[in-house]
Amino acid sequence: MPDNSTLTGSEPTYTLNNGDTAWVMICACLVFLMSPALGFFYAGLARAKNALSLMYLTVLSVAVVSFQWYLIGYSLTFSETGGKFIGDSAHFLLRGVGMKPALPEQTVPASTFMIFQVMFAALTPALAFGSAAERMSLGPSIIFIFVWTTVVYDIITCWVWGPNGWLLKLGVMDYAGGTPVHISSGLAAVAYAMVLGKRRDYHENVNTPHNVSFVFLGLALMWFGWFAFNAGSALAANARSVNSLVCTHLSACTAAIVWVLLDYRHTRKWSIIGLCTGAVAGLATITPGSGFVSPSSSLAFGAIGAVVCYIALYYKHRMGIDDALDVFGVHYIGGLVGLVLTGVFAQQSVIALGYPEGTSLDSIPIGGWLDGHWMQVPYQLAAIVAVSAWSFAVTYIMLVIINMIPTLRLRLADEDEIIGTDWAQMGERAYGYLPFEEEEEIAYHRNRSDTDLEIRSISAGSGNHIKKHRFGSKIKKLLMTDSRTVIKGVPDLVEAPVLDYGQPKEIGGSNMSATGGNLLQKTNALIEQERQEIEPTDIERHPMQTLESGVTAVPTPENLSGGSSSSHSPT
Repeated sequence: MPDNSTLTGSEPTYTLNNGDTAWVMICACLVFLMSPALGFFYAGLARAKNALSLMYLTVLSVAVVSFQWYLIGYSLTFSETGGKFIGDSAHFLLRGVGMKPALPEQTVPASTFMIFQVMFAALTPALAFGSAAERMSLGPSIIFIFVWTTVVYDIITCWVWGPNGWLLKLGVMDYAGGTPVHISSGLAAVAYAMVLGKRRDYHENVNTPHNVSFVFLGLALMWFGWFAFNAGSALAANARSVNSLVCTHLSACTAAIVWVLLDYRHTRKWSIIGLCTGAVAGLATITPGSGFVSPSSSLAFGAIGAVVCYIALYYKHRMGIDDALDVFGVHYIGGLVGLVLTGVFAQQSVIALGYPEGTSLDSIPIGGWLDGHWMQVPYQLAAIVAVSAWSFAVTYIMLVIINMIPTLRLRLADEDEIIGTDWAQMGERAYGYLPFEEEEEIAYHRNRSDTDLEIRSISAGSGNHIKKHRFGSKIKKLLMTDSRTVIKGVPDLVEAPVLDYGQPKEIGGSNMSATGGNLLQKTNALIEQERQEIEPTDIERHPMQTLESGVTAVPTPENLSGGSSSSHSPT
């Protein structure tokens, strides 16, 4: 077949380019890859007991948004006869979306353009879920994704990219999604975090990634997909698409290096988490400008974006909002910085790369400050304000309304939050065991909430075969202390891990380190000894005794039965 196919008939002539069509189709597939990649990225940053739910949400978002896009989403966003604020019903159920290009200047079928754009829409609500990680209920997520995509994403995208959108007519430059993707998801994340409130154990150091390898894998796949995310937005395999790809890569590389150096200055450690976070910040920052700026300017995008996002994360706790996975600091701030810098560094010579050779400069949009167009930055700021206000206000109101419905409570119950979203709401887990530290944490919070301790024997990877063996008596707390760890005369008390969620190693269960396994064995042995030798009320009748040195001693079977002990129980 020839490269170009010109179709004529009763309707106006239009031209399809097979090379452009193939390129956009490939880009659509690569952008799809970003959703499961985001699942790996988020899962690695969260704790093990919540990892699987984050993977679930990213793929669920693809499914729900694709269905919404087929029903009404594409038409509300890109219908040629729509208004400045929102589209119309011309393409409901994808009516009229076929081989003909959506717009006269495009060289790909409307169906190709549609499938490329739905991948953008599917990724956006998944980004917002990061702020609500580890405490959000999964049930309302289907409704949230469908409604939010309709009343927030579709409307904002119509403003910016719709044929008659008011921000497009104003002259706002957003090449690949700074406003509809990063700005909107960043403020939606803030609204979600505010409605849910903080995690039960929220504090500044709660975000300890459980699997750095997942974070690295997610970043690698997202970076790969981001090439298509930005370069494919040219909707053609041309020089502007290549320029966008180069700028995307350089910005990510620059931001990753700057972030690592900032991390090292602060912690004196070379952090792979910092490397991955910096790269994502650079990718988010260059998104709105990748098709408007030169490769040299993209270095400034990466460097400035990394510094500003790093500062935002450093001071994020002063906001008083529990943004669990830093969606606001990376995506909103990155998108904001990128939009402003686009108004500064956009150049007509770069925009011209997407036009046929010989096109008059009068028909090509002028750039930003580098071209002497001083109003471009105010236009960009107007878009930031409008999109931010709409996304935050509508998302917040929508979440409050959903939360009023008794069967659609947004937040997990306390007990479910303690044991983790995966097991509480899915009956599944990412692993056949939990890391030892998380088992300790679960036991600690169960004890504090006066929940009966129990040992569970759970078949790895299955939620259908649970055997619960309750103690004949209630042991509310078992405190252990290491006499070597004493601060100002007070020993460091550690709650014993009393929940073993794994099967024995020989049948595919927990494979903990020697130290963790030995400690758990000692703990379980001590619990069994306590159960056999004393009644649970003895613990309550014998409060922790105070030695002459002022150090608190922990009750043991010996001193509870009348023996004396001048040393602390070993860990």
